[in-house]
Amino acid sequence: MRIIAKSEEFIRRRMTLGLTQRELARQTGLSHAYISLLERSMKSVGPGAAKRLSVVLGKQVEELFHIQ
Repeated sequence: MRIIAKSEEFIRRRMTLGLTQRELARQTGLSHAYISLLERSMKSVGPGAAKRLSVVLGKQVEELFHIQ
């Protein structure tokens, strides 16, 4: 199973909440470089990290990620 960020929705939500990549990374325990790769759909994410990101961003996993 691959979980890939829906780039536009992911970035839009982060920015709506006024979070930088670094702030989102800090709140989720991920690196800002990893967040950058996710936003450009260059890296897949594990289920645990997808859940943490969804909680911080206040959206369902399915709203922020493609699950293949």
